[in-house]
Amino acid sequence: MTTDHRIGPPHVGSERETLRAFLDYQRATLAMKCEGLGDEQLREKSMPPSTLSLLGLVRHMAEVERAWFRRVFEDAEAPMVWSDKIDFQAAYDASRSTRAEAFAAWEAEVENSRRIEREAASLALTGHQPRWGEDVSLRMVMVHVLLEYGRHNGHADFLREGVDGTVGA
Repeated sequence: MTTDHRIGPPHVGSERETLRAFLDYQRATLAMKCEGLGDEQLREKSMPPSTLSLLGLVRHMAEVERAWFRRVFEDAEAPMVWSDKIDFQAAYDASRSTRAEAFAAWEAEVENSRRIEREAASLALTGHQPRWGEDVSLRMVMVHVLLEYGRHNGHADFLREGVDGTVGA
C-alpha cells in the first residue's frame, strides 16, 4: 500500500466535527485500501463462493451513501446506483466494473452526502428512511454510515492482503 495520507479526527471537537472527521477518515481508509491497484486487482474475489472484492465494496458504499443521505434527506424515490430495486447486494458484483466507473459513482455520492450534512442546521435534522418507514436524525445516519464503513473496511483489509499476496505471511 502507499503512504497513509488520512487526516485523523480531532482529539477535542464538537460532536458534529468529530462525526464528520471520523466519517471522512473511514472514507479515506477505503480509498487507501484500493490505492495502486488496477481494475483486475480490484475485482479479485476473496474466495469461493464469495463474490466480495474491493471494487464491489466501493460500489456498495456508493449505494450506502445514496440510501442514507440522498434517499433520506432529499429524494426517497432516488434510484439506487446499480439496481432497479433496493438491492444492496447487486453492487457487490463488480465483474464488469472499472475503477473509474466505481470511484466516480462513490465520490459523487460522498460529495452529495457531505453537502447534505454541511447544509443541515443541526444533527437533529430528521428525514424519512423509506426502507424502515421511520424518521431518523442526521446524527443517527452519520453514525450508521460510519459503522458501515468500519465494518466494510475490515473486509477491505482482508481483501487487500489477498491481492498483495500477504495472507498467511
